[in-house]
Amino acid sequence: RMAAAPPSYCFVAFPPCSKDGLVVFGKNSARPRDEVQEVVYFAAAEHDPGSKVECTYIEIEQVPKTHAVVLSRPSWLWGAEMGANEHGVCVANEAVVTREPASESEALLGMDLVRLGLERGATAKEALDVIVALLEEHGQGGNYYEDGSSCHTFQSAFLIVDRNEAWILETSGKYWAAEKITEGVKCICNQLSLTTKIDAEHPELRNYVKSQGWWNGDSDFNFSEVFSLADDHLACCSGRESLEKQGGDVSAQAMIDVLRDKDGGVCVDSESFLTTASIVSVLPQDPSFPCIHYFTGTPDPSRSIFKPFIFVDDVKLVPKVQSPSFGNDDPAKKIPRFQEKPDRRHELYKAHEWARSLLENDQDKGQKLMRIMLDLEKQGLEAMEDILSRTEILDPAEVVDLFYDCVDTELKFFK
Repeated sequence: RMAAAPPSYCFVAFPPCSKDGLVVFGKNSARPRDEVQEVVYFAAAEHDPGSKVECTYIEIEQVPKTHAVVLSRPSWLWGAEMGANEHGVCVANEAVVTREPASESEALLGMDLVRLGLERGATAKEALDVIVALLEEHGQGGNYYEDGSSCHTFQSAFLIVDRNEAWILETSGKYWAAEKITEGVKCICNQLSLTTKIDAEHPELRNYVKSQGWWNGDSDFNFSEVFSLADDHLACCSGRESLEKQGGDVSAQAMIDVLRDKDGGVCVDSESFLTTASIVSVLPQDPSFPCIHYFTGTPDPSRSIFKPFIFVDDVKLVPKVQSPSFGNDDPAKKIPRFQEKPDRRHELYKAHEWARSLLENDQDKGQKLMRIMLDLEKQGLEAMEDILSRTEILDPAEVVDLFYDCVDTELKFFK
Protein backbone atom coordinates (compact mmCIF):
# COMPACT_ATOMS: atom_id res chain seq x y z
CA ARG A 1 0.00 0.00 0.00
CA MET A 2 1.39 3.38 -1.03
CA ALA A 3 0.91 5.10 2.28
CA ALA A 4 3.60 7.68 1.55
CA ALA A 5 2.43 10.70 -0.38
CA PRO A 6 3.82 10.81 -3.93
CA PRO A 7 6.88 13.11 -3.91
CA SER A 8 5.81 15.82 -6.35
CA TYR A 9 7.63 19.15 -6.38
CA CYS A 10 6.24 22.63 -7.09
CA PHE A 11 8.29 25.82 -7.44
CA VAL A 12 7.78 29.52 -7.89
CA ALA A 13 10.45 32.18 -8.48
CA PHE A 14 9.83 35.91 -8.21
CA PRO A 15 12.08 38.82 -9.10
CA PRO A 16 14.84 39.49 -8.06
CA CYS A 17 15.53 35.73 -8.42
CA SER A 18 13.84 35.46 -11.79
CA LYS A 19 14.54 37.19 -15.09
CA ASP A 20 13.13 40.44 -16.47
CA GLY A 21 10.06 40.97 -14.29
CA LEU A 22 8.80 37.41 -14.80
CA VAL A 23 7.18 35.12 -12.25
CA VAL A 24 8.17 31.52 -13.09
CA PHE A 25 6.10 28.56 -11.85
CA GLY A 26 6.82 24.85 -12.24
CA LYS A 27 5.60 21.47 -11.10
CA ASN A 28 6.47 17.82 -11.55
CA SER A 29 3.47 15.60 -10.94
CA ALA A 30 4.60 12.35 -9.30
CA ARG A 31 1.88 9.72 -9.56
CA PRO A 32 1.54 5.91 -9.83
CA ARG A 33 3.85 4.82 -12.66
CA ASP A 34 1.26 3.57 -15.13
CA GLU A 35 -1.19 6.46 -14.78
CA VAL A 36 -1.80 8.53 -17.92
CA GLN A 37 -1.99 12.32 -17.72
CA GLU A 38 -3.76 14.34 -20.40
CA VAL A 39 -3.71 18.07 -21.23
CA VAL A 40 -7.20 19.53 -21.63
CA TYR A 41 -8.61 22.97 -22.33
CA PHE A 42 -12.06 24.21 -21.25
CA ALA A 43 -13.36 27.50 -22.61
CA ALA A 44 -14.90 30.14 -20.34
CA ALA A 45 -18.61 29.46 -19.88
CA GLU A 46 -21.81 30.87 -18.43
CA HIS A 47 -24.04 28.56 -16.39
CA ASP A 48 -27.75 28.64 -15.61
CA PRO A 49 -28.81 29.49 -12.07
CA GLY A 50 -29.16 26.37 -9.93
CA SER A 51 -26.97 24.24 -12.18
CA LYS A 52 -24.62 21.67 -10.69
CA VAL A 53 -21.13 20.50 -11.58
CA GLU A 54 -20.11 16.86 -11.35
CA CYS A 55 -16.62 16.65 -9.77
CA THR A 56 -14.67 13.38 -9.44
CA TYR A 57 -16.88 11.88 -6.72
CA ILE A 58 -19.53 14.43 -5.74
CA GLU A 59 -21.78 17.02 -7.35
CA ILE A 60 -21.66 20.63 -6.14
CA GLU A 61 -23.34 23.95 -7.02
CA GLN A 62 -22.03 25.54 -10.21
CA VAL A 63 -21.18 29.28 -10.33
CA PRO A 64 -22.67 31.70 -12.91
CA LYS A 65 -19.40 32.02 -14.85
CA THR A 66 -16.27 29.86 -15.11
CA HIS A 67 -12.94 31.07 -16.54
CA ALA A 68 -11.10 29.36 -19.40
CA VAL A 69 -8.61 26.82 -18.05
CA VAL A 70 -5.86 24.56 -19.36
CA LEU A 71 -5.18 21.53 -17.15
CA SER A 72 -2.77 18.63 -16.83
CA ARG A 73 -4.71 15.87 -15.14
CA PRO A 74 -4.81 12.13 -14.47
CA SER A 75 -7.25 11.19 -17.18
CA TRP A 76 -9.66 9.24 -14.96
CA LEU A 77 -10.66 12.19 -12.75
CA TRP A 78 -12.48 15.53 -13.10
CA GLY A 79 -9.98 17.87 -11.45
CA ALA A 80 -6.29 18.44 -12.19
CA GLU A 81 -2.82 18.05 -10.75
CA MET A 82 -1.88 21.48 -12.11
CA GLY A 83 -3.01 24.09 -14.56
CA ALA A 84 -3.67 27.71 -15.36
CA ASN A 85 -6.54 30.02 -16.26
CA GLU A 86 -6.98 32.88 -18.74
CA HIS A 87 -6.22 35.47 -16.00
CA GLY A 88 -2.70 34.20 -15.39
CA VAL A 89 -3.51 32.22 -12.25
CA CYS A 90 -1.64 28.89 -11.84
CA VAL A 91 -2.47 26.26 -9.22
CA ALA A 92 -0.70 23.03 -8.32
CA ASN A 93 -1.63 20.48 -5.70
CA GLU A 94 0.44 18.29 -3.37
CA ALA A 95 -0.81 15.26 -1.49
CA VAL A 96 0.33 15.54 2.14
CA VAL A 97 0.05 13.35 5.21
CA THR A 98 -0.80 15.07 8.51
CA ARG A 99 -1.43 13.74 12.01
CA GLU A 100 -5.09 13.72 11.08
CA PRO A 101 -6.04 10.74 8.91
CA ALA A 102 -7.49 11.84 5.57
CA SER A 103 -11.11 10.87 4.99
CA GLU A 104 -12.00 7.85 2.86
CA SER A 105 -15.53 9.23 2.40
CA GLU A 106 -16.01 10.56 -1.08
CA ALA A 107 -15.86 14.36 -1.08
CA LEU A 108 -13.73 16.81 -3.07
CA LEU A 109 -10.23 15.66 -4.01
CA GLY A 110 -7.36 18.11 -3.67
CA MET A 111 -7.17 17.81 -7.47
CA ASP A 112 -10.81 18.88 -7.84
CA LEU A 113 -10.00 21.95 -5.78
CA VAL A 114 -7.18 22.85 -8.19
CA ARG A 115 -9.64 23.01 -11.08
CA LEU A 116 -12.37 24.74 -9.05
CA GLY A 117 -9.90 27.40 -7.89
CA LEU A 118 -8.81 28.05 -11.49
CA GLU A 119 -12.35 28.10 -12.90
CA ARG A 120 -13.61 30.51 -10.24
CA GLY A 121 -10.66 32.72 -9.21
CA ALA A 122 -9.32 35.63 -11.31
CA THR A 123 -6.38 36.19 -8.91
CA ALA A 124 -4.31 33.92 -6.68
CA LYS A 125 -6.08 35.24 -3.58
CA GLU A 126 -9.52 34.69 -5.15
CA ALA A 127 -8.56 31.11 -6.03
CA LEU A 128 -7.43 30.57 -2.43
CA ASP A 129 -10.72 31.95 -1.09
CA VAL A 130 -12.66 29.65 -3.44
CA ILE A 131 -10.69 26.58 -2.34
CA VAL A 132 -11.05 27.18 1.40
CA ALA A 133 -14.77 28.00 1.11
CA LEU A 134 -15.39 24.74 -0.78
CA LEU A 135 -13.28 22.84 1.73
CA GLU A 136 -15.45 24.23 4.54
CA GLU A 137 -18.65 23.35 2.71
CA HIS A 138 -17.87 19.93 1.20
CA GLY A 139 -14.68 18.65 2.88
CA GLN A 140 -11.95 16.64 1.16
CA GLY A 141 -11.74 12.88 0.81
CA GLY A 142 -11.89 9.85 -1.44
CA ASN A 143 -9.38 7.70 -3.29
CA TYR A 144 -6.43 9.57 -4.83
CA TYR A 145 -5.63 6.68 -7.18
CA GLU A 146 -7.48 4.62 -9.74
CA ASP A 147 -7.22 1.57 -7.53
CA GLY A 148 -10.10 -0.78 -6.85
CA SER A 149 -8.18 -2.82 -4.27
CA SER A 150 -7.43 -0.11 -1.71
CA CYS A 151 -8.27 3.47 -0.84
CA HIS A 152 -5.34 5.90 -0.78
CA THR A 153 -6.28 9.16 0.91
CA PHE A 154 -4.35 12.34 1.58
CA GLN A 155 -4.74 15.89 2.80
CA SER A 156 -3.82 18.69 0.38
CA ALA A 157 -1.33 21.50 -0.01
CA PHE A 158 -1.49 24.01 -2.86
CA LEU A 159 0.79 26.49 -4.57
CA ILE A 160 -1.38 29.27 -6.02
CA VAL A 161 0.36 31.88 -8.17
CA ASP A 162 -0.50 34.94 -10.26
CA ARG A 163 1.51 37.76 -11.84
CA ASN A 164 1.88 39.57 -8.52
CA GLU A 165 1.97 37.10 -5.66
CA ALA A 166 1.81 33.48 -4.60
CA TRP A 167 0.06 31.72 -1.74
CA ILE A 168 1.11 28.47 -0.13
CA LEU A 169 -2.05 26.90 1.24
CA GLU A 170 -1.83 23.84 3.50
CA THR A 171 -4.84 21.94 4.76
CA SER A 172 -5.84 19.20 7.15
CA GLY A 173 -9.52 18.26 6.85
CA LYS A 174 -11.32 21.60 6.61
CA TYR A 175 -8.67 23.45 8.63
CA TRP A 176 -6.02 25.45 6.81
CA ALA A 177 -3.31 28.09 6.94
CA ALA A 178 -1.66 30.11 4.17
CA GLU A 179 1.44 32.17 3.57
CA LYS A 180 1.77 34.95 0.98
CA ILE A 181 4.95 35.25 -1.09
CA THR A 182 6.03 38.13 -3.30
CA GLU A 183 9.78 37.61 -3.72
CA GLY A 184 12.48 34.97 -3.87
CA VAL A 185 12.17 31.26 -4.59
CA LYS A 186 9.73 28.91 -2.90
CA CYS A 187 9.32 25.16 -3.17
CA ILE A 188 6.60 22.93 -1.81
CA CYS A 189 6.59 19.16 -1.84
CA ASN A 190 4.69 16.32 -0.22
CA GLN A 191 5.08 17.50 3.36
CA LEU A 192 3.92 20.52 5.31
CA SER A 193 6.17 23.59 5.07
CA LEU A 194 4.34 26.48 6.77
CA THR A 195 5.84 27.42 10.09
CA THR A 196 5.12 30.61 12.05
CA LYS A 197 4.66 33.05 9.13
CA ILE A 198 0.93 32.69 8.52
CA ASP A 199 -0.90 35.40 6.56
CA ALA A 200 -4.38 33.85 6.53
CA GLU A 201 -5.97 30.92 8.37
CA HIS A 202 -9.20 29.13 9.20
CA PRO A 203 -10.95 31.25 11.90
CA GLU A 204 -11.22 28.27 14.27
CA LEU A 205 -7.78 26.81 13.53
CA ARG A 206 -6.07 27.65 16.83
CA ASN A 207 -9.08 26.76 18.99
CA TYR A 208 -9.33 23.43 17.20
CA VAL A 209 -5.70 22.42 17.74
CA LYS A 210 -5.88 23.51 21.38
CA SER A 211 -8.97 21.36 21.87
CA GLN A 212 -7.06 18.41 20.36
CA GLY A 213 -4.19 19.00 22.79
CA TRP A 214 -1.72 19.59 19.92
CA TRP A 215 -0.76 23.11 20.99
CA ASN A 216 -0.86 24.76 24.41
CA GLY A 217 -1.39 28.33 23.21
CA ASP A 218 1.76 29.58 24.94
CA SER A 219 4.46 28.81 22.38
CA ASP A 220 4.59 30.34 18.88
CA PHE A 221 2.02 28.68 16.64
CA ASN A 222 3.97 26.62 14.09
CA PHE A 223 1.63 25.00 11.56
CA SER A 224 4.00 22.22 10.40
CA GLU A 225 5.01 21.31 13.94
CA VAL A 226 1.41 21.17 15.10
CA PHE A 227 0.05 19.16 12.14
CA SER A 228 2.97 16.98 11.00
CA LEU A 229 3.58 13.47 12.15
CA ALA A 230 6.81 13.41 14.20
CA ASP A 231 9.86 14.90 12.40
CA ASP A 232 8.08 14.90 9.07
CA HIS A 233 8.42 18.63 8.49
CA LEU A 234 12.08 18.72 7.47
CA ALA A 235 13.23 20.95 4.62
CA CYS A 236 12.39 18.90 1.56
CA CYS A 237 13.60 20.89 -1.29
CA SER A 238 16.72 20.09 -3.22
CA GLY A 239 15.44 21.93 -6.30
CA ARG A 240 15.25 25.22 -4.49
CA GLU A 241 19.02 25.39 -4.17
CA SER A 242 19.47 24.89 -7.92
CA LEU A 243 17.07 27.76 -8.61
CA GLU A 244 18.71 30.03 -6.05
CA LYS A 245 22.08 29.31 -7.68
CA GLN A 246 20.74 30.88 -10.90
CA GLY A 247 21.38 34.23 -9.21
CA GLY A 248 18.54 36.35 -10.53
CA ASP A 249 18.25 34.51 -13.80
CA VAL A 250 15.50 31.97 -13.27
CA SER A 251 13.84 31.59 -16.67
CA ALA A 252 11.57 28.99 -18.25
CA GLN A 253 14.70 27.06 -19.29
CA ALA A 254 16.16 27.13 -15.76
CA MET A 255 12.87 25.83 -14.32
CA ILE A 256 12.74 23.07 -16.96
CA ASP A 257 16.32 22.06 -16.06
CA VAL A 258 15.39 21.77 -12.38
CA LEU A 259 12.30 19.66 -13.20
CA ARG A 260 14.57 17.31 -15.20
CA ASP A 261 16.91 16.73 -12.26
CA LYS A 262 16.87 13.02 -11.40
CA ASP A 263 19.99 13.06 -9.22
CA GLY A 264 18.50 15.66 -6.87
CA GLY A 265 15.23 13.71 -6.70
CA VAL A 266 13.04 16.42 -8.21
CA CYS A 267 12.33 14.22 -11.24
CA VAL A 268 10.87 11.12 -9.60
CA ASP A 269 11.45 7.73 -11.19
CA SER A 270 11.09 5.10 -8.45
CA GLU A 271 9.52 1.69 -8.05
CA SER A 272 6.08 3.09 -7.15
CA PHE A 273 6.11 6.58 -8.62
CA LEU A 274 7.02 8.40 -11.80
CA THR A 275 6.83 12.05 -12.83
CA THR A 276 3.84 11.46 -15.13
CA ALA A 277 3.59 15.06 -16.40
CA SER A 278 5.16 18.48 -15.90
CA ILE A 279 4.28 22.16 -16.32
CA VAL A 280 6.26 25.40 -16.41
CA SER A 281 4.50 28.77 -16.57
CA VAL A 282 5.98 32.20 -17.20
CA LEU A 283 3.84 35.08 -15.89
CA PRO A 284 5.09 38.54 -16.87
CA GLN A 285 4.43 41.08 -14.12
CA ASP A 286 3.54 43.57 -16.86
CA PRO A 287 -0.07 42.64 -17.78
CA SER A 288 0.32 43.83 -21.39
CA PHE A 289 2.34 40.65 -22.07
CA PRO A 290 0.72 37.20 -22.32
CA CYS A 291 1.37 34.39 -19.82
CA ILE A 292 2.97 31.31 -21.38
CA HIS A 293 2.32 27.80 -20.08
CA TYR A 294 4.51 24.86 -21.13
CA PHE A 295 3.17 21.30 -20.80
CA THR A 296 4.82 17.95 -21.48
CA GLY A 297 1.66 15.81 -21.59
CA THR A 298 3.98 12.78 -21.22
CA PRO A 299 5.95 11.06 -18.43
CA ASP A 300 9.51 11.86 -17.36
CA PRO A 301 10.45 15.44 -18.23
CA SER A 302 14.05 14.36 -18.90
CA ARG A 303 12.66 12.47 -21.92
CA SER A 304 9.79 14.81 -22.78
CA ILE A 305 9.55 18.21 -24.35
CA PHE A 306 7.83 21.26 -22.96
CA LYS A 307 5.34 22.72 -25.43
CA PRO A 308 3.95 26.27 -25.12
CA PHE A 309 0.27 27.22 -24.72
CA ILE A 310 -1.11 30.79 -24.70
CA PHE A 311 -4.74 31.67 -23.90
CA VAL A 312 -6.51 33.31 -26.85
CA ASP A 313 -10.11 33.13 -28.05
CA ASP A 314 -10.90 30.02 -30.13
CA VAL A 315 -7.62 28.35 -29.23
CA LYS A 316 -7.29 25.15 -31.26
CA LEU A 317 -8.06 21.97 -29.29
CA VAL A 318 -5.48 19.18 -29.26
CA PRO A 319 -7.19 15.76 -29.27
CA LYS A 320 -3.80 14.01 -29.57
CA VAL A 321 -2.98 14.76 -25.91
CA GLN A 322 -6.49 13.88 -24.72
CA SER A 323 -7.32 10.44 -23.41
CA PRO A 324 -10.29 8.54 -24.80
CA SER A 325 -13.55 9.28 -23.03
CA PHE A 326 -15.66 6.41 -21.69
CA GLY A 327 -18.63 8.51 -20.57
CA ASN A 328 -20.88 6.87 -18.01
CA ASP A 329 -19.30 3.47 -18.75
CA ASP A 330 -16.08 4.67 -17.16
CA PRO A 331 -15.18 2.34 -14.25
CA ALA A 332 -14.18 5.48 -12.31
CA LYS A 333 -17.84 6.61 -12.44
CA LYS A 334 -19.48 3.31 -11.47
CA ILE A 335 -19.97 2.10 -7.90
CA PRO A 336 -18.04 0.11 -6.72
CA ARG A 337 -15.35 2.12 -8.49
CA PHE A 338 -12.27 1.03 -10.42
CA GLN A 339 -13.34 -2.57 -10.96
CA GLU A 340 -11.36 -2.50 -14.19
CA LYS A 341 -8.77 -0.21 -15.75
CA PRO A 342 -9.49 0.89 -19.32
CA ASP A 343 -6.66 1.88 -21.67
CA ARG A 344 -6.42 5.65 -21.19
CA ARG A 345 -3.35 6.28 -23.35
CA HIS A 346 -3.60 9.19 -25.79
CA GLU A 347 -1.79 9.39 -29.11
CA LEU A 348 1.20 11.37 -27.81
CA TYR A 349 1.56 9.02 -24.83
CA LYS A 350 1.69 5.99 -27.15
CA ALA A 351 4.26 7.66 -29.40
CA HIS A 352 6.34 8.37 -26.30
CA GLU A 353 6.25 4.74 -25.21
CA TRP A 354 7.77 3.85 -28.55
CA ALA A 355 10.44 6.56 -28.18
CA ARG A 356 11.19 5.40 -24.65
CA SER A 357 11.84 1.84 -25.82
CA LEU A 358 14.12 3.26 -28.53
CA LEU A 359 16.07 5.24 -25.91
CA GLU A 360 16.45 2.09 -23.85
CA ASN A 361 17.29 -0.34 -26.68
CA ASP A 362 19.25 1.66 -29.24
CA GLN A 363 21.36 4.29 -27.53
CA ASP A 364 22.68 5.96 -30.66
CA LYS A 365 19.28 6.33 -32.31
CA GLY A 366 17.69 7.25 -28.97
CA GLN A 367 20.17 10.02 -28.27
CA LYS A 368 19.88 11.36 -31.78
CA LEU A 369 16.09 11.50 -31.38
CA MET A 370 16.47 13.24 -28.00
CA ARG A 371 18.78 15.87 -29.55
CA ILE A 372 16.23 16.58 -32.27
CA MET A 373 13.47 16.84 -29.66
CA LEU A 374 15.44 19.21 -27.43
CA ASP A 375 16.24 21.34 -30.46
CA LEU A 376 12.53 21.53 -31.21
CA GLU A 377 11.86 22.56 -27.60
CA LYS A 378 14.58 25.23 -27.79
CA GLN A 379 12.99 26.74 -30.91
CA GLY A 380 9.71 26.98 -29.01
CA LEU A 381 11.37 28.63 -26.00
CA GLU A 382 13.17 31.14 -28.22
CA ALA A 383 9.98 32.00 -30.11
CA MET A 384 8.25 32.64 -26.76
CA GLU A 385 11.13 34.80 -25.52
CA ASP A 386 10.72 36.82 -28.68
CA ILE A 387 7.02 37.35 -27.91
CA LEU A 388 7.92 38.56 -24.40
CA SER A 389 10.53 41.01 -25.64
CA ARG A 390 8.44 42.73 -28.30
CA THR A 391 6.93 46.16 -27.97
CA GLU A 392 3.86 45.48 -30.11
CA ILE A 393 0.83 43.63 -28.75
CA LEU A 394 0.58 39.93 -29.62
CA ASP A 395 -1.74 39.08 -32.50
CA PRO A 396 -3.94 36.19 -31.23
CA ALA A 397 -4.03 34.64 -34.73
CA GLU A 398 -0.31 34.01 -34.40
CA VAL A 399 -0.70 31.65 -31.43
CA VAL A 400 -4.16 30.15 -31.83
CA ASP A 401 -2.59 26.91 -33.18
CA LEU A 402 0.57 27.12 -31.05
CA PHE A 403 0.16 24.13 -28.73
CA TYR A 404 -1.55 22.10 -31.47
CA ASP A 405 1.35 22.65 -33.88
CA CYS A 406 3.98 21.78 -31.25
CA VAL A 407 2.26 18.48 -30.40
CA ASP A 408 1.82 17.75 -34.11
CA THR A 409 5.50 18.40 -34.86
CA GLU A 410 6.53 16.21 -31.93
CA LEU A 411 4.38 13.35 -33.22
CA LYS A 412 5.84 13.72 -36.73
CA PHE A 413 9.36 13.30 -35.32
CA PHE A 414 8.37 10.09 -33.59
CA LYS A 415 6.94 8.73 -36.82
